Amino acid sequence: MARIKAFRGIRPAKDKAHLVASKPYDVLNSAEAKIEAEGNPYSFYHVVKAEIDLPEDIDIHSDEVYEKGRDNFNNMLANGVLFQDDKDKYYIYRQIMGKWEQYGLLAASSTEDYFRDVIKKHEFTRPEKELDRINHFKTVNAHTGPVFITYPDNAEMNDLVNEIVKADPEYDFIADDNVKHTLWVVNDENTIASITKIFEEQVPFTYIADGHHRAASSAKIGKEIEESNPNHTGNEEYNFFLTVLFPSSQMNIIDYNRVVKDLNGNTEEQFLTKVSEVMSLEKVSGICKPANLHEFGMYLCKQWYKLSAKAGTYNENDPKSVLDVSILQNNVLSPILGIEDPRTDKRIDFIGGIRGLGELVKRVDNGEFKVAFALYPVTIQQLIDIADSGNVMPPKSTWFEPKLRSGLVVHKIKE
Repeated sequence: MARIKAFRGIRPAKDKAHLVASKPYDVLNSAEAKIEAEGNPYSFYHVVKAEIDLPEDIDIHSDEVYEKGRDNFNNMLANGVLFQDDKDKYYIYRQIMGKWEQYGLLAASSTEDYFRDVIKKHEFTRPEKELDRINHFKTVNAHTGPVFITYPDNAEMNDLVNEIVKADPEYDFIADDNVKHTLWVVNDENTIASITKIFEEQVPFTYIADGHHRAASSAKIGKEIEESNPNHTGNEEYNFFLTVLFPSSQMNIIDYNRVVKDLNGNTEEQFLTKVSEVMSLEKVSGICKPANLHEFGMYLCKQWYKLSAKAGTYNENDPKSVLDVSILQNNVLSPILGIEDPRTDKRIDFIGGIRGLGELVKRVDNGEFKVAFALYPVTIQQLIDIADSGNVMPPKSTWFEPKLRSGLVVHKIKE
């Protein structure tokens, strides 16, 4: 069963929350972060992307950057921009994006659960990205960005959340991404105990949705500190890491689309002929947004096509092969376009659906790419099936919105 705990969160003063909260460190580059933080000394980018306060030619993985993040974090604490709660608490984090509304529990999740696969994964991690987060977290002595986790819907937990959010929130603001961010602090000790008990007795597994590198790095830091502590008990803060847990029915996965630079030596006619052998293909007027699983939109030479995977071109009983990203990869991208490894091939790029299908048209019409593919979003059940089977998703399979803000609540690694 899942082990979580309340913790003494480090968070902004009430009137500073909207100024502190930043997008996750990995959804924008240094130049973009510098622009977003301009004129705002309270922005958490000064912690999670501290290179914005250093010379432009700085190596973003240098000790100087990690140390600058630590210094900025400590200064925010010293100046009262951030403070630490006086006792262990949970936090309810609501996000509203358009008509979409989701309620997450900010909690510390067990690193032991990570290693025991109680916290299930669906992506590989890259050593260099793990090392970056290890160096950042260790230097700052805090988990500065939460891992996005989901769990099976639980009626008792839903009822508790509904009661908690009847109270006035601690923070409530609309960020520059037009997403409304609201946070409630759970102070009542009986409620805290009930939440912990629900997960310990009723939630057998949780699933990483986004933040695999943050989770892996946090777990490895905890293990390293454990091995150097002769008085280790298992209850120290380093045995836990910062997470936001959402019920699976509230997860919003959107499409993650593909653009390819050329047709691998095929003429347009040859390419269409080869595609039609594995996909039903028809011309459509206007943008073609897939309406169901195993449907694809394809944009080529100012024309949209609707593609549908033909029976027998994928294994319905294999949770990985049945994914649309796998169907496209195995039937079109690899055999026809010669893209064997989308992780490393420079001829392919990936565009999150939050940017709209018009971005695919733009990238093809300006000559940068030759063909674009629009996909139907992976379902949360498909993600869970992949994780339960011990498989991993193909690269760039899922895009979650809205993004969690960093800096609203931070978890200290060692007190």
